[in-house]
Amino acid sequence: MTPSPHENPPPPEVEPPDFSSRSGQPESEVPWIAIAFGAIFLVVVVGLAMLLVSAKSHKNSEGPGPYANQLTLTDAKISQAQNFVGGVVTYLDGNVNNTGDKTVTSAEVEAVFKNSLGQVVQQESQTLKLLRRSGPYPEALDLGITPLAPHQQAEFRLIFEHISADWDQQIPTLRMVSVRTK
Repeated sequence: MTPSPHENPPPPEVEPPDFSSRSGQPESEVPWIAIAFGAIFLVVVVGLAMLLVSAKSHKNSEGPGPYANQLTLTDAKISQAQNFVGGVVTYLDGNVNNTGDKTVTSAEVEAVFKNSLGQVVQQESQTLKLLRRSGPYPEALDLGITPLAPHQQAEFRLIFEHISADWDQQIPTLRMVSVRTK
């Protein structure tokens, strides 16, 4: 009997796939290639981390430069305010005096906060910003925008978004980390 054009032919028989090892040898359970790549990757990452730490320590070991002695920070005062998300922002305002004969275009200051036992609880470097009081609110401006001329004095402001809860609320120790002049 011939199949009618509307009948489907029976599907061909399909053998189930064979997932067993074809070589006859048991497969290795340890993925040595993946372990080797992982070890190489780990060595590269650790090497890069050591290189970055070394470069950072060399940068800090250069010191602030000789002109840093021409800048004095005085009359430091602390104030605090809540920001719009409920956190406390700490302002450190004071005066900076350029006693040298060059214009300062950039300066970085390190603030060291201590606890009641005199131990360092936070150490943070920030760009020194001059305070301009020409509008309704004081504005902290970068020295690149408002350079500090020779023999000029100006107000400065450092802004800290977070300070350790162990801080003794005293004015931190301030020191110049870097100074650029023109």
